[in-house]
Amino acid sequence: MQRRLPKFGFTSKVGRTTGEVTLSEVASANADVVTLDVLKDADLVSRKLARVKIILSGKIERAVTVQGIRVTKGARAAIEAAGGKVED
Repeated sequence: MQRRLPKFGFTSKVGRTTGEVTLSEVASANADVVTLDVLKDADLVSRKLARVKIILSGKIERAVTVQGIRVTKGARAAIEAAGGKVED
């Protein structure tokens, strides 16, 4: 007889260390240069995260420089429209 075990889905190890940040949260960071450490210090992301991606949700009114953070196409366009830049 086979025992019936509950099914547990696949959990990616990368998903545990990756997070998302919205444009409105980046604007609330009050920093001209936005890096992963700046987001961690502002308590916008967990200290455990190794990677963050900025997504287009909300507005950004001031120019910021994003360094070392992945950015979606829409968020990149919004940052550059506000006078900022994205450095990979």
